[in-house]
Amino acid sequence: MSDAGDFIDLALQREGSWSRAEALRYGLGKNPGGGGLGFYGASVGAVRGTVRDAGRRYSGLAHDEITALSSELWAVPVFERRLAAVVLLQDNVKLLTNSDLTRLEGFIREARLPDLADPLAVDVVGPLVDGLDVLGRVRADSVLDRWVREPDPWLRRAALLSPLMALRAGAGDWDRFVRHARAVLGEDAAGFTFDSDTEADGATTDDAAAVRDAVTRVLAEMAKRRPELQFTPVGR
Repeated sequence: MSDAGDFIDLALQREGSWSRAEALRYGLGKNPGGGGLGFYGASVGAVRGTVRDAGRRYSGLAHDEITALSSELWAVPVFERRLAAVVLLQDNVKLLTNSDLTRLEGFIREARLPDLADPLAVDVVGPLVDGLDVLGRVRADSVLDRWVREPDPWLRRAALLSPLMALRAGAGDWDRFVRHARAVLGEDAAGFTFDSDTEADGATTDDAAAVRDAVTRVLAEMAKRRPELQFTPVGR
């Protein structure tokens, strides 16, 4: 491994605890997407602090070094390492380019847990796409359009959640989200109901529910933050 990768891995192991590892294994490990993961037992705060410390210790990492380090951390199926990869990309999202969507797609396909896939979609894919120039945005939008049509429910979920940060901020393309939501709901769109008092279930394990849950999550947040935005499924 690289020096930065070794530093992060060893720090995460030092921050871990047996009891927290068991709790994570019992919680996330029961999810089909978490069954093959190992757990160090480090807290989310410890993961973020470790990545921050690594950034100070190995300052000045450029795009290729950041993306290579994220892949290095992700390659070992340990939850905290993969979460560290997500945090690293969150912290350096301004360095990412259109071509990095291929790497992110691979991560999302393998994540299969809301705890990993959702921050990749909301905090990495969304801001990455929003920061592109016009030509780059067109190409990125075509990638997200493909994700919506993918059999993999986690890619469909990611495409739906990716505009959430922009929508929260009063921007974002609401009409595009509605089109994507209708596409993923398919024949169920006409019968889809949304209760503004119902929160999305971030711990969902069912593939079909994972996609519907993403629609519900966006609608729930917009009902509170931007109630003027309306979602009318086909047939209503």
